[in-house]
Amino acid sequence: MEAKQRTIRNSVEVNGIGLHTGKKVKLIFHPAPENHGYRFQRADLEGKPIVKADANLVTKTERGTTLDFNGVEVNTTEHVLAALVGLSIDNVLIELDGSEPPIMDGSSYPFIEKLKEAGIQEQSAEREYFVVKEPIRYADPELGVELLLIPSERYEITCMVDYNTEVLNTQHAIMNDISDFESEFSSSRTFCFLHELETLIEHNLIKGGDMNNAIVYVDRSISKEELKNLAQVFDKEEVEVQENGVLNNLELRHSNEAARHKLLDIVGDLALVGKPIKGRVIATKPGHGPNTNFAKIIKKVITKEMKNQIPQFNVNGEPVLDIHQIMNILPHRPPFLLVDKILELSDDHVVGLKNVTMNEPFFEGHFPGAPVMPGVLQIEAMAQAGGVLILSTVDNPEEYLTYFMKVDKVKFKRKVLPGDTLIFDLKLLSPIRRGICHMGGKAYVGDNVVMEAELMAQIAKKNS
Repeated sequence: MEAKQRTIRNSVEVNGIGLHTGKKVKLIFHPAPENHGYRFQRADLEGKPIVKADANLVTKTERGTTLDFNGVEVNTTEHVLAALVGLSIDNVLIELDGSEPPIMDGSSYPFIEKLKEAGIQEQSAEREYFVVKEPIRYADPELGVELLLIPSERYEITCMVDYNTEVLNTQHAIMNDISDFESEFSSSRTFCFLHELETLIEHNLIKGGDMNNAIVYVDRSISKEELKNLAQVFDKEEVEVQENGVLNNLELRHSNEAARHKLLDIVGDLALVGKPIKGRVIATKPGHGPNTNFAKIIKKVITKEMKNQIPQFNVNGEPVLDIHQIMNILPHRPPFLLVDKILELSDDHVVGLKNVTMNEPFFEGHFPGAPVMPGVLQIEAMAQAGGVLILSTVDNPEEYLTYFMKVDKVKFKRKVLPGDTLIFDLKLLSPIRRGICHMGGKAYVGDNVVMEAELMAQIAKKNS
């Protein structure tokens, strides 16, 4: 049984400080409809523009992942997105009154808590996974970076980091399934080295940083005077170096917390692929730049697969509805009944079949010397298959008629000729409400798409 898409049941608010801006920021998670995905909304800007969580919108990756759409930026997106992926939530609108989410404690766990407080709601549409079929690789030999994605039945990640320092050398972390993310990885906090911290302070960054939302690894000798200066920067009475080489009073939550946080970042950055993944990531020295470049490569693979993907239908098996059962549902009759079988039928999906023969009456007048099925009749046949879907949702379908409201995005890609078997594959684009049905569909002959369209129709009782 395929998993269903999920959103949250209620809106929920998170308040905190932006890591780099140092400004108070309010984030609100809102429920979103099926196939919405993750989107950020800048409520502080005119028109409340929306920025989709899309790898192709990444513009900056220094100390966090930044998205930019038409000049509207959202910074440091990875911890929020990792929380959503970690809870297997598919559709959420993330409203912000600033340019970046609050840093909280430097991990994803505070967002996990709030999302669970909002409640998780299963939706009707099935979740569409990216199922890895062939290895996908990204590498930067100069930096020693490699990211590899290989087939697996679930979402797994193996992450290895190596900073060649005494305080933080080689670490690795393994996530065997995304269901482990909340308990094993979500609480792992962001980190940096002392020399990086000094550079960030010098450039007036991390204004929202304090001793509670980042781990600082001391990678060189540090004087008492420097410790005093850092105490002033972070408004602390005293700053000291612990035995484990960490510059603050935090206790590490895991001995390999750095590697676990890098794994967390991978989860958040690969959310920009736009689909949940069934595959195993093997990452060596990952970072936001490599992660998001890898996400772009994965998106290209998905786009290519979608263009080449032809569904397989059992045209010779027992139909869900034969011609007699179809006539019990649809009011159409020959010669204007253009669907011969229904092969598949669910709450949001229908597959219909039309055998195109030389005996079709429209061939008498439509290019008799070189017969071609008229495009408008292909649309009508597709609509009749969709009519079966919408009428199957009501009692006594014979008492209803189906009327076109809108036809959009129609493309004819190949001629349909006598002898062809037309397969119409339609899915709901939104739930049926008040008898109105919005569908998207493709028509196939063999392994070729011959036509596609979006249709909107409404059912109404006869004589009403």
